[in-house]
Amino acid sequence: MERRIIEWDQGWNSIQEGIMNIKWRIAEGLPENQVNAPVYVDIYTTIYNMCIQKPPHDYAQQFYDKYQKTFEEHLTSTVLPSLKAKHDEFLLQEFVKSWADHKVMLRWMSRAFSYLDRYFVAQRRLPGLKEAAIICYRNLVYQEVNANVREAAIRLIDEERKGGEIDRALLKNVIDIFVEIGVGQMDAYEKDFEGYMLNDTRDYYSRRASRWMLEDSYTSYMLKAEACLRRERDIVSHYLHPRSEQKLVAIVEHELLVFYKTQLTEKKHSDSGSSTFPGDDNVEYLSRKIAANRIL
Repeated sequence: MERRIIEWDQGWNSIQEGIMNIKWRIAEGLPENQVNAPVYVDIYTTIYNMCIQKPPHDYAQQFYDKYQKTFEEHLTSTVLPSLKAKHDEFLLQEFVKSWADHKVMLRWMSRAFSYLDRYFVAQRRLPGLKEAAIICYRNLVYQEVNANVREAAIRLIDEERKGGEIDRALLKNVIDIFVEIGVGQMDAYEKDFEGYMLNDTRDYYSRRASRWMLEDSYTSYMLKAEACLRRERDIVSHYLHPRSEQKLVAIVEHELLVFYKTQLTEKKHSDSGSSTFPGDDNVEYLSRKIAANRIL
């Protein structure tokens, strides 16, 4: 007995109901394990049956296009407007939430449409379902808001440098998105975040160093430099990518120590009280680094 043909409109309308159910559960913040498994099974079964039908009723290409279109419509109609309405730390919180929700939706949608990944995508050499969903987010959301997100994140970093209390966990989650959006590559993190963050770091310490050189004794300046270097390594350990540490420390050392090497040497000789100042071991350690050119 020949299988009954499922026409496109009939099948897609049924699948849309299931997708709306998943989107509603995600929007309500329900745990991922509470997304109804039968909903996923119904979607998968319908897609499978409609993809193995004989031409012209094999709808694999249409499903691949609809998979992408579903993400595109949701991101442009719901996610992006919500992000554009937020600023500063509220923007960062919404950015993290939107990416987390997107990954949940991605997981359920890619499971439901997984027949395409196993057969159609491989045959046509198209981006896999997970990659296609990330590309949608990157092109439609990330590209629109990453500059504002970066600026808000850098403001928080500078706030911590000034001694303020910040939400480090939030900042780590934000910066992790710059890494994850690259799908295994670091280009987004380096181009869209790290480069700007390093430039801000350079400007920040250039301003501080010029003021400290006028105001502080040699010992006081060197203790501040040592504290800054320790803090920057702490910043890396809490929320920056580890590969940023060497670049970050090199900039701080240059702005605080290398650039003022001659002035610091002169200041040391004129500062008769430096040898008895508390913390003198740290001061002498940095002094030796300058003298040996180890930070150049």
